[in-house]
Amino acid sequence: MKVPITITVNGVTHSSEVEPRLLLVHYLRDVLELTGTHVGCETGICGACTVHLEGEAVKSCLMLAVQASGSKVTTVEGLSSDSELDPVQQSFWEEHGLQCGYCTPGILMTAHDLLRRSPDASEAEIKRALNGNLCRCTGYQNIVAAIRSAGRKMKSKDGRSARQSEKPRRKTAAAT
Repeated sequence: MKVPITITVNGVTHSSEVEPRLLLVHYLRDVLELTGTHVGCETGICGACTVHLEGEAVKSCLMLAVQASGSKVTTVEGLSSDSELDPVQQSFWEEHGLQCGYCTPGILMTAHDLLRRSPDASEAEIKRALNGNLCRCTGYQNIVAAIRSAGRKMKSKDGRSARQSEKPRRKTAAAT
């Protein structure tokens, strides 16, 4: 028995009928054909499926599409605006913050969430935040450099001090 859902993804509202057991990651990839969100472990360990739900990073393999109904979701495709890269995307490009690229979308989404709360995150904070994004094919050196660079860009763009941008995180079962 399918159930109706309505989810706003990257600013576009989508109404669909889905099986109640359909994971959000599969809804995004298979129904909406937004393939930037990758399916990795399907257990929440690797973080390749990370998206933003109401502005907070969540692992979409741990959430049912019906749980996201009525919410706003941002995928990696939604980070950029028009033809301009998001500061995190731009910094990853400039600092070569990827290797094979499979984990990159989830890392970008996790980094964006971290920098929204703390644009001047330390190396230790960055590594702690990325702990759920297990990129086994590279060291974190360029990734950390890219995230720190993005934090400086975000901080200078918005003019706020780092800690002013913090907002308390809402606790969710699917939070990273």
